[in-house]
Amino acid sequence: MSTTVYQSETVKLLDGTEIEIRPLKISLLREFMKEFQKISDEKIAEDNIKSMDLLLNCSVIAMKQYNEELATKEKLEDIIDLPTVYKIIEIAAGIKLNDPNALAAALAGTN
Repeated sequence: MSTTVYQSETVKLLDGTEIEIRPLKISLLREFMKEFQKISDEKIAEDNIKSMDLLLNCSVIAMKQYNEELATKEKLEDIIDLPTVYKIIEIAAGIKLNDPNALAAALAGTN
């Protein structure tokens, strides 16, 4: 008997594509966190466009596990919105971007 120890959700993208998202495997989580830790850089944190690009890059990394065909910034940015990016990051890495305390804890863990 197997036990599932992670949360999995289905997300619908703007083009109608449905993807199942779940926590990232360790190899991709390392790559994801390496990119995500850049959010603490003042140049990125104070620039909404740079912050959005960083979050999109993190979503592209996650797509390598969820749907490899969508794992490019060019493809993904046309079919995804910010709430979906937040949901992907929440499930993929356990980081709740709409919770300042959880975000601060995640950033502290990346240093």
